[in-house]
Amino acid sequence: MQVVILAAGMGKRLKYKTAEHTKSMVSILGKTFLEHSLDKLTQFDISRIIIVIGYCGNEIKQIIGDSYNNVPVIYVENKIYETTNNIYSLSLTKNYLYSEDTLLLESDLIYDAEIIQKLLQNPYPNLAVVDKYQAYMDGTVVKVNENDEITAFVSKEHFDYGEIDKYYKTVNIYKLSQSFLQNQYLPFLDAYCKAIGNNSYYEQVLKVLLSLEKKDLKVLRLEHEKWYEVDDLQDYDIAECLFCDGEEKLAKYAKRYGGYWRFSDLKDFCYLVNPYFPTKRLFEEMKNNFEDLLMNYPSGQAVQDNLIANTFDLDEEMVAVGNGAAELIKVLLSEMNGDVGIILPTFQEYPSRLSKLTKVHYFTPANADFSYTVEDLKNFARQIDILILINPDNPSGNFITKARLIELAEFYKMKNKTIVLDESFVDFSEELEENSLLHKDILKKFPNLILIKSISKSYGVPGLRLGIVASANIPLIKKLKINLPVWNINSYAEFFMQILNKYKDAYRQACRKISDNRTIFFHQLSKIPFLRPIPSQANYILCEVLAPYKADEICQELLKSDILIKNCQNKMGFNGRQYIRLAVKSKEDNNFLINVLEKL
Repeated sequence: MQVVILAAGMGKRLKYKTAEHTKSMVSILGKTFLEHSLDKLTQFDISRIIIVIGYCGNEIKQIIGDSYNNVPVIYVENKIYETTNNIYSLSLTKNYLYSEDTLLLESDLIYDAEIIQKLLQNPYPNLAVVDKYQAYMDGTVVKVNENDEITAFVSKEHFDYGEIDKYYKTVNIYKLSQSFLQNQYLPFLDAYCKAIGNNSYYEQVLKVLLSLEKKDLKVLRLEHEKWYEVDDLQDYDIAECLFCDGEEKLAKYAKRYGGYWRFSDLKDFCYLVNPYFPTKRLFEEMKNNFEDLLMNYPSGQAVQDNLIANTFDLDEEMVAVGNGAAELIKVLLSEMNGDVGIILPTFQEYPSRLSKLTKVHYFTPANADFSYTVEDLKNFARQIDILILINPDNPSGNFITKARLIELAEFYKMKNKTIVLDESFVDFSEELEENSLLHKDILKKFPNLILIKSISKSYGVPGLRLGIVASANIPLIKKLKINLPVWNINSYAEFFMQILNKYKDAYRQACRKISDNRTIFFHQLSKIPFLRPIPSQANYILCEVLAPYKADEICQELLKSDILIKNCQNKMGFNGRQYIRLAVKSKEDNNFLINVLEKL
């Protein structure tokens, strides 16, 4: 078995990275793309490697040499690489292709060695490696039948997003037998180049063979093997995340803060989202209005506030809507005057958004569960003018009941002090309907109470970026609105709020499912010998990490199984103690995490 690698192109979409290098010679994770590929290939019984060079071809020769890991390397030069495409590069190797079974691949790939192993172990002689199509993928797309035969090449003109579940992306790795190359592929390759020209792709010949009902080429479907085709700088960034290891991998994922749809196998137990809402019906209603929402401006701030007031039964002047709770936290804290009190550990957005001129007092509960009571917060009032309270707390899950919160609000009102209450996770608590202070009468009774709520987290729509702030302190709300853009909410978020009341019962059911799952998940985690879960009323559980592991080690081990969790050891308030936070998700996802933990 020989290998042919096509590496003549310039790779212009990688911009500055290919200014002085061909794409195959771009370095990623300490080695060039070509070296990564050759390292994988030379693990197997390969007779020789033929590399088609063009742009900066001498650089490839100098770095790779005449052999790689004791496997001979032969170079074929495409001197007109600027005006031809890979069909011509492949045609230059036909003398070699006639002589031996061949692995054919392109030079801009990074992949797991298991893909080559599966390809070589599969007894079928002619195989195209394919993977389930994902929305971010670009390139050749095919349909495949139950016999692993390609039934159609899907052109861009005939691409149907309603058929995505049936589509596969070619990985640009092929196993082709000498017989197939001699009798079918190469004769048609010659004919195609003569008739159509050299500025095309070698897959076009496979498409021609398919049209003649030739069924000698089948597919090898990937399961969870990793690969990535790097065409541009964004692809490069994604590939680095996929193929790095250990602390570096964890750091790269953490710095993304989302966008994880580009990592189809990743299970996100870090970011906190309701997996049971929106419902299928709500999704369908959003999809049905997609074009109108995309092509029209959203309403201005006043209409948005009216929608929020209607949804939560508040007076319009009492509420402001924001592009996520983070935007409102920033605007609100810029208007806060006086000494601020924060309970540690906490959601880092609060301390990081306070002015450097603000005097901040921290209260860290003196127990391993980071639990605290209303009495603790009354005592804390002696030092502060403004209390920032998250209930249930993030990350501890500590919870104060509605009756005790009203008692605390009375106390702070009597002391002429303010409470900023973040209720982003209260809907996941037991008896969810009874626990919120987001009520018109309560807010009017306590004008010293400012309530923040993230819609994104509890309603399962983080991509919409929705949050609200509510208070009977009308002058403050007016100030906040002045500092918010007229169009800070997009049309999709506005429409979501417009139709949300129709789905309130389904939303309550979704939150109850999370509450039930949390109970089961807590008991499962209690049986993991190196974790001590802490009781929570939110959609996450804080766990102390016990010997023999440390928090970062757990995070790295889980990421090997494509599970992302929150490492809390560097958060303020933990003081080097070992804690992780795990999101409560569907039963299936929770069980998957538990199974991985049990194997550590």
